[in-house]
Amino acid sequence: MNLLTQNTKLKKTSKALGLRVFNFGIPAYKSASGKLTCPMADECVKFCYAKKGAYVWSNVQPAFEKRYQLSKTNDFIDAMNSEILKKKPDYIRVHDSGDYYSRAYLHKWIEVAIHNPSVRFYSYTNMVSMMLNVSLPANYDIIFSDSGKQKNLIDEVKHRHTKIFTSSTDLDNAGYVNASVVDLYATKWFNDTNKVGLIFH
Repeated sequence: MNLLTQNTKLKKTSKALGLRVFNFGIPAYKSASGKLTCPMADECVKFCYAKKGAYVWSNVQPAFEKRYQLSKTNDFIDAMNSEILKKKPDYIRVHDSGDYYSRAYLHKWIEVAIHNPSVRFYSYTNMVSMMLNVSLPANYDIIFSDSGKQKNLIDEVKHRHTKIFTSSTDLDNAGYVNASVVDLYATKWFNDTNKVGLIFH
């Protein structure tokens, strides 16, 4: 099973920056058994790109489900460490699909990041309260999505966050950095503001 893959955007990001950028994904919103994988998703469910296109192909969905099932086991950390050793990523986007569905799961990722200090990890997430009450290692970055149930907890001055725009003109006028094409522009390593803009597609 491939734990780390590259979606189209991350392939373009890797090429543009000359870096090895991989992603890890689990089912979007709900698993095959109906378990919520994005517990704090709200209006974003309507336009979630991970619920359409290649993400829902019959040959792709089972891979997301297998990764989700593995993520619930005690074998996950060792499996991910082995995958990182094999793929040698510079950056890992945790969840191009899905979210931190439990505190125990989040702590597994923190352990993986601690074990791999030369790799940088980042995520978009709706789990605002959970993230505000955890200590992340220096090689981990979080971008809050502004379309979840806890968006009221986002301090747009203090917290790195996203807004969705309908055009690049609107995005620029609002003073946001455009991370629609190059994904790493959303992170603290490439963006010294907290304003991350994405164009609806």
